Amino acid sequence: MRPPAASPGPRGGADAVTAVTSQPGMRVLFAVLLAGVCAFVNLYATQPLLPVLARAFGVGRAQAALTVSAPTIAVALASPFAGALADRVGRRRVIVASVFLLTIPTALAATSGSITALVAWRFLQGLAVPGVHAVAIAYIGEAWEGGGIGRALAALVTGNVVGGFIGRVLAGMTADWLGWRGAFVVLALATLAGAIGVWRWLPEPGRRRPSPASTPARRSLRALATGRLVATYAVGFNVLFTLVATFTYVTFYLSDPPFSLGPVALSWMFVVYLAGAFVTPFAGRWLDRVGPRPTLLGAVACGIAGGAITLVPHLWSVALGLALCCSAAFVSQSASTSFLHRAAPRDAVASASGVYVSSYYLGGSAGGILPAFAFQAGGWPACLGLIALVQLVSAVIATRAWRA
Repeated sequence: MRPPAASPGPRGGADAVTAVTSQPGMRVLFAVLLAGVCAFVNLYATQPLLPVLARAFGVGRAQAALTVSAPTIAVALASPFAGALADRVGRRRVIVASVFLLTIPTALAATSGSITALVAWRFLQGLAVPGVHAVAIAYIGEAWEGGGIGRALAALVTGNVVGGFIGRVLAGMTADWLGWRGAFVVLALATLAGAIGVWRWLPEPGRRRPSPASTPARRSLRALATGRLVATYAVGFNVLFTLVATFTYVTFYLSDPPFSLGPVALSWMFVVYLAGAFVTPFAGRWLDRVGPRPTLLGAVACGIAGGAITLVPHLWSVALGLALCCSAAFVSQSASTSFLHRAAPRDAVASASGVYVSSYYLGGSAGGILPAFAFQAGGWPACLGLIALVQLVSAVIATRAWRA
């Protein structure tokens, strides 16, 4: 019989304590999913607004694109520090505070009088994201250390997927009605609503044994740099590399004959992300059953097959292939964060999660730049070859390093 999840206090405060359970209640899973939504609803929200922002501020495309790259760079820089902070003050406290703090630069972005100011506010948004995303990974390992981690991590990744999709759609639709400033106001209100939900429904994970403050720095660095952890950081780097590379350079492929899609049609390709949101929860159960390594190997095979399908010159084939590619990336993310909990020392899970998230976003940055050389040399097939190579490297790493 499944033990009930203890309820947080009437205000969801820090005095609420839940028993560690291998079968988390649906309310707690929803709170984890909601935290994932809040972390990503703002991160890529300016992608559909780039032409509007370029006209509003009289700048070029490259300058407008800084509103996308600034928060992701901030995530990579801040993630290790968020994990270390959570190790000391508590996971739930950092998650809840970060979601509420995220609403402030989101709302203030609407006041920007220049592209420089907007980029600065976007950077501050990115600084708040690791306190939700990276720390939530550690929170899950603490709350469900008895089992069921795969299911909970799948809920978090699903929230990331849904949040990224909602953020793009909400920003684009709102800007059409209220302008780009109105889009940021609506995003801030949506984030605030999500923050209230996380505060009320996310319980304390249990009585945590705090990390000893006297742990020498050298010992802490050694704990975060074991072979198994470094391998997991590398897999995380590769996961976002493949996702960003695929969805960045497929736009060039689809804008050329025989497809010749315009900007509006290209923007709708992100609908295939919803396939990942549907698949990932089921993959979480499979992850709990067979473990991270077989799950990752299956996802890699699926991703390579999806890339190959996009070479068929029919739009529906490309859509199917992209759906497989993004689903494979999300399942790989669930598998790698699940193994992170096995590889990291108990008192350094949050710090290891921070390093992992930093590696993950550095991989995304590389995935936006390096495939350009492959695409220039041999078009979409050459780009897919590079992506497949990176996926195979992940499979080799998991086969050799992800052992019990």
